[in-house]
Amino acid sequence: MLDQTNNKVIETMLSHRSIRKFQDKSIDTETLQTIIECGQAAASSSFIQAYSVIRVTNSDTRRQIAEAAGGQTWVEDAPEFLVFCADLKRIEVACIEQGAGKLEGNTEHFLAASVDVALMAQNVLLAAESMGMGGVFIGGIRNNPLLVSDLLELPDQVYPVFGMCLGWPSIDPDVKPRFPVTTILHQDHYAAEKVESQIESYDAQMEAYYQSRSGKTRVSNWSEQTAKAVQDKKREHMRPFLNNRGLLIK
Repeated sequence: MLDQTNNKVIETMLSHRSIRKFQDKSIDTETLQTIIECGQAAASSSFIQAYSVIRVTNSDTRRQIAEAAGGQTWVEDAPEFLVFCADLKRIEVACIEQGAGKLEGNTEHFLAASVDVALMAQNVLLAAESMGMGGVFIGGIRNNPLLVSDLLELPDQVYPVFGMCLGWPSIDPDVKPRFPVTTILHQDHYAAEKVESQIESYDAQMEAYYQSRSGKTRVSNWSEQTAKAVQDKKREHMRPFLNNRGLLIK
């Protein structure tokens, strides 16, 4: 078995928790720039680097985004709040300058940009966590992407994918148990016949975790939470919104 005791990268990755409460301590500009630079070091599809990050410091803008995201007050309170955008604007300008024409809203380009920004953001959070900071992703900004886009003056070919709160933790929550690697890692083919039993086992583990964490007052499991999260957050406004931004047309 791999010895993880002296591997700080693995130790940091495996100790990830979502942090929503922060110390009243700012992140200096040099540190912020460093973690953004770490984000840029992530892999990028064909090196197109199809992402931009908006640092939101205006308190009223944060308040409106927090409300749109479902009343997530940590968006207002966090030392830093960043909005990660899939950005094809620069790519379109380059294409036009090279005589290759404007982008036409191809699904492949949309996917490449969305993957690019996700990889970049994960590097940002990992870099921050390696320095003792913590954070949480805010997918709730997609509740009202038009409002967020207007507030941040995002042009066509750019859309807000998620936000991120960052700061120095004032809490120390437990690490949530993930699915076993044997559930996630398949050998040669997808083991569909095992899915139901794997979910049942994991649900039991998560129910025990929630009860131990919350003083036995919470009865829930992964399936219950996942079904609610997915079926209650269909966000059917996203496709027409993306179409209107010149994205995901064909």
